[in-house]
Amino acid sequence: MRLSALLISLLWLPFLANADLKHYVASLEESQWRISGNNPVMCRLEHDIPAYGKAVFTSVAGKHHNLNFTLDMWVKPDQVTEAKLISKAPAWRPGILSKAITDLTYQKYFNGEVPRNAAWSMLAELESGMQPTFYYADWYNQTNHIAVGLSAVNFRRQYTQFKACLSSLLPYSFEDIAFTVLTYESGGTQLTRYAKAQINRVQEYLAYDQHVDVVLIDAYTDSYGDRSANQQVSVQRADSVKDIFVASGIPQNRIHTMGHGERRHVTSNQTIDERARNRRVVIRISKPL
Repeated sequence: MRLSALLISLLWLPFLANADLKHYVASLEESQWRISGNNPVMCRLEHDIPAYGKAVFTSVAGKHHNLNFTLDMWVKPDQVTEAKLISKAPAWRPGILSKAITDLTYQKYFNGEVPRNAAWSMLAELESGMQPTFYYADWYNQTNHIAVGLSAVNFRRQYTQFKACLSSLLPYSFEDIAFTVLTYESGGTQLTRYAKAQINRVQEYLAYDQHVDVVLIDAYTDSYGDRSANQQVSVQRADSVKDIFVASGIPQNRIHTMGHGERRHVTSNQTIDERARNRRVVIRISKPL
């Protein structure tokens, strides 16, 4: 154990020994953490790094637990840069050994990102009072070195709120509801039981995600019955779905509906099951990247 800790220390000791090391980290007075996203579709925890940028932990709704860390730099890398992420003790905790978290590659003109498992490790280190720190050579002058640290001061209270937010994330993502097909019972505008569950899920997501750009609703019928009546039924189905989304807070001018009647069948109309597939509303949702 002591040998391993010594080897890790030797990895970053040259940086500290270098007289040209430039260290960016919030002081005791400057260190602030804040929750900038707290709802069932997105949780975000941020920390400002004076004169450098900010650190951002983000998790979004989805089937699996996810966590993204971004080192949002004021000045983006001018070339591909290798970096080391190390957990070190702050100056007021002498005698505690540092440990490596992961090696990273910064891409040219992009913010620094950290793999999911390493991002969770960073949170664990911060919770224990340690200071995750990035070390890399200055891309403008390779003889100079940069250290960028995340201060654990004032971290725990905001982290508790962040974890509470994580526990409330919806178990499905935007991609899961961005293209949804609803099916109907024969005649009228009555959704099938499964379709009702689907639209409830879409409605719930839209109630929290305020960044939706456009909602396209296309409604279709089978070819059973009068053609003009089927056209009217398709329009009614599209409008009924639109009303649900408007009630969720989506502005009407961002919702576009179209009733297609008997046109554009996805299968023939020879059997009951085939006609059921043709009685459908297709919902497509987009939002800015």
